[in-house]
Amino acid sequence: MSRLLAIAAAILLTLAGPVLAQASANPAPTVDPGTKLSFPPSLGGATLEQSLSEGGSVAYMYGVNKMQIYVYIEGDRRVPAGSDTPILMTRFTAELNEVEAKLKSAGYTRFERPTVPSSCSYGSVTFRCIVYSVHSTGGRLFSKLLLTGYHDHFLKIRIDWTSGTATQADADRALQSFVPALVH
Repeated sequence: MSRLLAIAAAILLTLAGPVLAQASANPAPTVDPGTKLSFPPSLGGATLEQSLSEGGSVAYMYGVNKMQIYVYIEGDRRVPAGSDTPILMTRFTAELNEVEAKLKSAGYTRFERPTVPSSCSYGSVTFRCIVYSVHSTGGRLFSKLLLTGYHDHFLKIRIDWTSGTATQADADRALQSFVPALVH
């Protein structure tokens, strides 16, 4: 594993915390019962690497072209469909603030993000989205965070890449294949 990928993995553990440490003990179902989304071994050109289930949440990690795609489904309350509801906007802001705090507490520097998120559409689904990055000893690490209300659940997708292995255009191409395959 390259040094940058090792750093990206460290960030994953920082962000996902103890939940991913239990992944082998509690694998997630291949079909999420709430959203009816299916998580096969290969999806939109990406390969399933890990899944987990804890409480009312599930997470799936896929790899594609030296990038990681994470899908989180949280069903702790009814969530209206779409990317522009007040509950979703509040949750998106909270998610982003939590990510920033965790990365800073883990010692990463120069957290950068646009001041205002945008909307991104992949296939028929529109997400609230933003790209953020941090500086690490191995270079710049990037993530694109997507969040929407989907079948009464929060559907969160994040793609991570490093400055030496991919670009934002590569990440968007991967998402253009992955998301429509997921929500077909």
